[in-house]
Amino acid sequence: MKVRVTKVSSDRPVPVAIETEFIKLQDFLKYCDAVPSGGMAKNLIQNGQVQVNGETETRRGKKLRPGDEVGLLQRRWVVTGHEA
Repeated sequence: MKVRVTKVSSDRPVPVAIETEFIKLQDFLKYCDAVPSGGMAKNLIQNGQVQVNGETETRRGKKLRPGDEVGLLQRRWVVTGHEA
């Protein structure tokens, strides 16, 4: 999987393109370099520190699809589909 991250102003979520139909939340946090390891992603998610579409999410396997927004520690990303 290739990642495409575009830098934008801090008040907007950073777009992150995926090349699959969905990506699991834990994998997404590693994929966009929000965390260095799966263990850290697991702990942050289970401790209620991650939001998906404005709601606290505690399921590591939550499937994210294009349009979903993820928040963690004052940072936000939005899942986008791959560009042809």
